[in-house]
Amino acid sequence: MSHAVFRLRAVRMARAVKPFMARGSRAIRCPDCRVPASHCFCAWRPRVATESGICLLMHDIEVLKPSNTGWLIADLVEQTTAFGWLRTAVDADLLALLADPQWQPYVVFPGEFVAPERVVHELAPLPGKRPLFILLDATWTEARKMFRKSPYLASLPVLSLQPEQLSRYRLRRSKRDDHLCTAEVAALCLELAGDLQAATALDAYLDVFTGHYLAAKLHHALNLDDDAHRALKVFL
Repeated sequence: MSHAVFRLRAVRMARAVKPFMARGSRAIRCPDCRVPASHCFCAWRPRVATESGICLLMHDIEVLKPSNTGWLIADLVEQTTAFGWLRTAVDADLLALLADPQWQPYVVFPGEFVAPERVVHELAPLPGKRPLFILLDATWTEARKMFRKSPYLASLPVLSLQPEQLSRYRLRRSKRDDHLCTAEVAALCLELAGDLQAATALDAYLDVFTGHYLAAKLHHALNLDDDAHRALKVFL
């Protein structure tokens, strides 16, 4: 496997002072899907074309967490880039991406925390440009800090999503059910941009990932004919 998140993880691990110890780290994990090898779901990676791009701005250790769902986005959306976030520096490749004329960047963030004149709820595509969704991949507390302390994002429109559903993500705890995981946010962005097949596939892929992850954690057998696997099978 070689995609943006995979490469970013390799860079982050290379400069680690000590190994990152995730819960259940004694398990032998598949190096590609991060799920224990007994419940590997690499064979379920969907193949769907997209017009949109996703830019993941990832908090320092987020890329090391096996429960991270930014990986799923990079698995599915070919035009995914990933950058580690630092308060004191910005990657020159990120700045070049934001200035690339083929893209119309949108920072995806709740509008209630942003000056009203920056907030949009719909896309306004410009001729010759495709939407580039910038997702802050972090805990909510970390994401707010990242948003405030990233001046290179300050001139960009902020896409404020208004999801109708509650989060289905079950691998980490959140105090609020309306806080979606990164893959759920990406699926909503893809839907808004008209990449409907990709949005549906990503939702199904998240459900299958969650099922495999939890089954491995609880030492349960997999049911490869459940609703989640059947929904994803049409995109293989």
